[in-house]
Amino acid sequence: MNSSRIPWIGLTGGIASGKSAVAAEFSKLGIPIIDGDELARLVVTPGHSALQAVVERFGPNVLDANGNLDRPRMRERIFNNPDDKQALEAILHPAIRAEQRRRADLAGGPYQIHVMPLLIEIGRRHLYDRVLVVDCPLEMQRTRLILRDGIAPELADRILATQATREQRLAAADDVIDNSSSLLSLPTQVAGLHQKYLQLAAQDRCTSSDNSLK
Repeated sequence: MNSSRIPWIGLTGGIASGKSAVAAEFSKLGIPIIDGDELARLVVTPGHSALQAVVERFGPNVLDANGNLDRPRMRERIFNNPDDKQALEAILHPAIRAEQRRRADLAGGPYQIHVMPLLIEIGRRHLYDRVLVVDCPLEMQRTRLILRDGIAPELADRILATQATREQRLAAADDVIDNSSSLLSLPTQVAGLHQKYLQLAAQDRCTSSDNSLK
């Protein structure tokens, strides 16, 4: 569990399950969002030490014409080579975690939503006060991924195969949002969880206050 008095809610789910849509609903309620995908993009911008380490490991051909990481090319590479995937994660994950902590310390809020797509896969569940999983059937997830990213079904299948299974995510969940139907259902589901997390935050503050008096 994180050491901050502000509860961290780890929001996760398979690729194209709807995490961004759920995070947007929490943001409308004034809750700080720490987005793991945004952090992953940030740490490979020109001038960042993590990008330099990526180039040293994989060569300059992983950059596009503007000196940015060529994400489609890198994605194709790592999903065809597990060793490359592991090497990339070893470079990026420490940089992402450092930026996550920095932003969380600045963000405040009664609680925070940390959107972490690979929370289950990289074994970081212990950092969060609760884990919220956005869930939908695998075939629906696959269809959304192909349409969203314009990729071949074969690549979609390889990407999905590298992630935790639906059953593994649900087993790790404290809370679940069902995103298997209309997006119109999300505000109601998020509003209910918002009240729950506000209560959790209030309880944590009371506990911290009681402990400070001992």
